Amino acid sequence: MTQTFPRPLLTLGLCLTLWGLPGLPGQAEALQPVSVTEWKAVYGQVEPRDRLPARARLGGTLVELGVVEGDLVTSGQVIGRIVDDKLAFQMTALDAQQGAIRAQLSNAKAELARGESLLKQGVATAQGLDALRTRVQVLEGQLAALTAQAEVVAQQIKDGTLLAPASGRVLDVPVSKGAVVMPGEAVAMIAGGGTFLRLQVPERHAGALHQGDPIEIETATGTQTGTLSRIYPLIQAGRVQADVELQGLSDAFVDARVLVRLPMGQRQALVVPAAAIQTRAGLDFVTVQGASGPLARAVVPGENLVIQGAPMVEILSGLEPGDVLVEASHD
Repeated sequence: MTQTFPRPLLTLGLCLTLWGLPGLPGQAEALQPVSVTEWKAVYGQVEPRDRLPARARLGGTLVELGVVEGDLVTSGQVIGRIVDDKLAFQMTALDAQQGAIRAQLSNAKAELARGESLLKQGVATAQGLDALRTRVQVLEGQLAALTAQAEVVAQQIKDGTLLAPASGRVLDVPVSKGAVVMPGEAVAMIAGGGTFLRLQVPERHAGALHQGDPIEIETATGTQTGTLSRIYPLIQAGRVQADVELQGLSDAFVDARVLVRLPMGQRQALVVPAAAIQTRAGLDFVTVQGASGPLARAVVPGENLVIQGAPMVEILSGLEPGDVLVEASHD
């Protein structure tokens, strides 16, 4: 049903001019379908680029633990300490052995010096001097071996210091202070390297995905635009995996689900500026140019769109290509 319904539109003329649809009847252009993007809503999951476990390099008791879930750490930061009491006993034993060898070596060197003096006087034999020299060399070798063993034990003790493998946020700490850990056991899980969105898209939409496509993402601060950076070729459980890059994506909640809108293609639609729609008694009207002047035609509005920065509304029924939008006359 078409009825005359004049109503002022303060901003319609500006919107129509922006879209090549001037507000004055004499300057108006016919309404034509435009291409709009068809979007598919899916959920993406916030993923860190790196999930690195901070592993124990030494088996023993976790005597210090300096992080909890959610803490921010830097690469190389000390986050805990593991102690193996046996290593301290081994170091004590090696120190004692080194002391004994040093004493024997000192005595052997003194005997060698006396032997060399006696050999010059013709009292000692060359064979006896060779035996003294060999004993000194053997003791020096034993001392060097004990020193190397002590360095190995000292390094094992240093390995008890637990370091963060990368800068990032602590996701999980599966052990508690005082626990006994084995070499290679994960003490903390670190998420680092930034974050991105990982999508699982039904395979029927795989052909509509293209690397570099703009992706609309709903965040706490509003809608943001990301970029489809990677599409994985392997389809699992009927879904295609894809990654989306978004600047400033928060890492406060890893594995959080975020609403994402994917471009699935283009379709033709009739759109009008949002200011062109007038509502009266629960019905929506758009003023068009009729044979005898402006007419308010009842329409069924559809999706709200933003095209080149201007708010537009899709019209599902009530208008046809060729209709001319005009500014409603004042009452």
